[in-house]
Amino acid sequence: MEGMGDRVKHGDGKRTGEERAGDARRDRWRKHRIARRAEFVEAALRAVDQHGPDLGMDDVASAAGVTKPVLYRHFEDKADLYLALGQRGTEMLFERLIPAINAELAPVPRIRMALDAFFTVIEQHPNLYRLLSRKSFADRPVDADVVAEDKEVIATALTALLGDYMRMLNMDSGAAEPWAHGIVGMVQNTGEWWIDKRTMSRDSVVEYLTQIIWAAIDGLTRQHGVVLDPDKPLEANKVVRLSPQRTAAGTTPRAEPGGAS
Repeated sequence: MEGMGDRVKHGDGKRTGEERAGDARRDRWRKHRIARRAEFVEAALRAVDQHGPDLGMDDVASAAGVTKPVLYRHFEDKADLYLALGQRGTEMLFERLIPAINAELAPVPRIRMALDAFFTVIEQHPNLYRLLSRKSFADRPVDADVVAEDKEVIATALTALLGDYMRMLNMDSGAAEPWAHGIVGMVQNTGEWWIDKRTMSRDSVVEYLTQIIWAAIDGLTRQHGVVLDPDKPLEANKVVRLSPQRTAAGTTPRAEPGGAS
């Protein structure tokens, strides 16, 4: 009986080892497919940069150095490739944009850095932005709206940031959400105009938008009797609270310094 028990245990151990080996093979194959798919997405990115938003699967296959049937082993259809391109575009944008939004900088440099991140990406890949904005691949519409999804994510992050600062300044944070969506919409519309017209440099359009956004922030805070230094981080800002007379009438009596937050 003991010998039989030993054989059963040994047999169980053998099956477990085979299962582990099978799992390892499947894991290697999965990682290989993921890596191969990523290579094809980069090839598609090169193809859209070269051929524009009207590119087809032939263009992608040529850029990747493979045949179309090989591509279709890794993508279900054109819509699947479109989504993969959209995900790659989102990664490139967020790699630059999110650190800029979260940077502990003074208000104006922080705004400028975030805008420069966005305009740098669309300047480098304007055809990808056009492709994703029109929601079609090789004249075939797709259901996903990558640009709208990115806008929502960015607006949500901006809402949280603005809300925190408005509460810090004892302001109504209910305005944070519409304000965030308004800023994101303005930047996107300006970006679409800019990549088509290119009537000014990236630095110029970034600077104009920086001043417009800061003017809106400065105007809103002043309405609540708060003056901020645009060149100091808000956490280190010495908040100056205007007297009620100055806030209401626009006169210039002595300002009353408030505490830093």
